[in-house]
Amino acid sequence: MRILTAGALALVPMLGTPPATPEPETPPQAVSVQVEPGVSKGTGELTPTAGAAKLIAPLGVDPACPATLRIGMRSEAKKAAYATMRVEVDPPLTASRTMLTSYLPPGYEVRAKLLVAVPPGTGEGTYGLRLRTPSSTLKVPVEVVPVDGLDNGGNLALRRPVTASSQHVNANYPPCSVADGDRSSNGWAGGNGWNDATARSWPDTVAVALGGARQVSRVDLYTLDTERYPASRYGLRDWDVQVRAGGGAWQTVAQVRGNTAGTARSDFAPVTAEDVRIVALASNGANDYTRIIEVEAR
Repeated sequence: MRILTAGALALVPMLGTPPATPEPETPPQAVSVQVEPGVSKGTGELTPTAGAAKLIAPLGVDPACPATLRIGMRSEAKKAAYATMRVEVDPPLTASRTMLTSYLPPGYEVRAKLLVAVPPGTGEGTYGLRLRTPSSTLKVPVEVVPVDGLDNGGNLALRRPVTASSQHVNANYPPCSVADGDRSSNGWAGGNGWNDATARSWPDTVAVALGGARQVSRVDLYTLDTERYPASRYGLRDWDVQVRAGGGAWQTVAQVRGNTAGTARSDFAPVTAEDVRIVALASNGANDYTRIIEVEAR
């Protein structure tokens, strides 16, 4: 087995100061809307923006982990004012918001996360998503595809079904988010990353069904890690990597001990597996939880 590490991820809001009594630390909360400064061109326009030219929305995924897109609008006005952008999506797709409204000084831009859900029975194809301001309309096509049709970049776990031993209920920590393709800690407690519900109790498990027999020789794990809240204090420290095929017994193929980094890579001899599982054994906090951002299998 070999472990490679990656650097710290992005900042998240404050976790809270650990109390004097041995209680679990309060998880950080995600910021859903952000306003950033800029320079106005003075045209008076309100320009819609999107974080991608198109959105890929896979069929049959856990409703707790819909497709996501960063949307926003930029004010080119000469003075501050309230700005509104309408969000429209072709049915049967649904969006988490129908509008975005914010007070914007000249040149400022507001950004927010948009969730686009694909109801059961939706047909494959391209659907329309429109971001409308009084000045213009930005069209972002939404491509609805089966999970097997995704360009997974070699990650066999991407968008596959996930099950976990427990889930913390004080914020949004869906197990399916460990296979959504987002390695960043930015959305922690807001839908990106899994937190178990049993502080100081081990082991915890999270398993990914690969959709059939696959050859696997590597598993990468991303744990909570930012400059302010490093993995050396808040991340996962010890775990086993397991696989199984045909519904049989779990087989341990790699072990990680003493990890203090945000990313750990486990390499092992190729094995045929239908499921991959992380068995969490300890974190770097004395009274802590299991916090996993992403699991990738290759």
